[in-house]
Amino acid sequence: MSIVFIEYPLKTPLDSSAESPHSRRSEMKRVKAGFFVLEGVNAFVTSYFFNYLLFLFRDAFHFGNRENLTVGAVHGLIYIFAAWYGGRFAEKHGRITALYVGFGGMALALAIASFLPALPCQIAMLLVWTISMCFTWPALEALVSEGEDDAGLPRMIGIYNLVWAGMAGLGYFFGGAIFETLGRQSLYWLPVAVHIGQLGLLVWLTRQIAREQPSPAPTTSHPHHPEAAASAQGIKPEAFLKMAWVANPFAYIAINTLLAIIPDLARRFGLSPTWSGIFCSIWFFTRFLAFLVLWRWTGWHYRFRYLIVSYVGLIAGFLLLLLARDLWLVIVAQVFFGASTGLIYYSSLFYSMDVGQESQGAHGGLHEAAIGAGICAGPALGATALRLAPQSANVGTYAVGGLLLVGMVALIWMRQKGRA
Repeated sequence: MSIVFIEYPLKTPLDSSAESPHSRRSEMKRVKAGFFVLEGVNAFVTSYFFNYLLFLFRDAFHFGNRENLTVGAVHGLIYIFAAWYGGRFAEKHGRITALYVGFGGMALALAIASFLPALPCQIAMLLVWTISMCFTWPALEALVSEGEDDAGLPRMIGIYNLVWAGMAGLGYFFGGAIFETLGRQSLYWLPVAVHIGQLGLLVWLTRQIAREQPSPAPTTSHPHHPEAAASAQGIKPEAFLKMAWVANPFAYIAINTLLAIIPDLARRFGLSPTWSGIFCSIWFFTRFLAFLVLWRWTGWHYRFRYLIVSYVGLIAGFLLLLLARDLWLVIVAQVFFGASTGLIYYSSLFYSMDVGQESQGAHGGLHEAAIGAGICAGPALGATALRLAPQSANVGTYAVGGLLLVGMVALIWMRQKGRA
């Protein structure tokens, strides 16, 4: 999931000056619980659809690593611009409206794709689905963050991370069994049914908000300063923010290269989609556990050693995972990979809140576009390497690994430059 904290003005306010504080808090909790439900099922079905669509392409159109990586690269390229525009749309037209557009667009794209099995139609509808999905995530995170103070905001973001990471992991874990048991058409009708249910829940949530007849609360500017640990490390807080902004897209380079290659990895080890979902979802759940630990333990804040160790673990886990010839090594590699991507992602999220909070409205699109660039760059480089050297099965893995090393050098250079 490519989500960072984005602070957009809420076009449908959740607060009401006519309510008592206790009543207002109860109402906000009920409405936000509904948004967490929307988030969770969205993470589940989007993880199921995109990842097992690559299995469908493998089986129905005989796609190998090169073709699936190309699909991933095109998906990432569209994501760069769609995510930026989706955030701008939510800011201008309202987050609730963005959710209607997103859920409705995904349902329509998958419904059409279910009746048009030809490859060009599948690719076209995948791109429409990608654009629609990019309307949902910025709006959902902004909605659960709305109205929180400096103490409540990290808590809500922590819960948000646990929900999407856990449900995305479950979508991959159970996705293989769903794909095999319910058939290929379940890639379409199951998410369509879920998106229709999301639209129904969204109608109910909209009525709950409107029933309170809210009036916009006066906006008050509260100065925010980075936490005390930021001034005790000899490195400027802004340097940590920039390093995290660089590291996170590189993590997505590795993640999306891995996701595109997993169907071939499963074929190499003789894993069915069901068993692939079980074995290859370990890193999802490790990332979930990392989010839980990092949410409760703050000792990693503003300490470069944790970021650089995680980045080394990212490279090691990525290479071992794709080059290993024993299944137990794949499992070990996923533990390193999941823990590393967890800390890198959470670093970008935390420093964006603690250092760049005042400019989130301006930086939201930049965050999403940078992550989209990572989603695109890894698969694009892997596919290009395989086209240039098709005789080498692992050339794409080595090429992406080399790009990750460039990112590590950049982090070390930025640390030296950012000394206070």
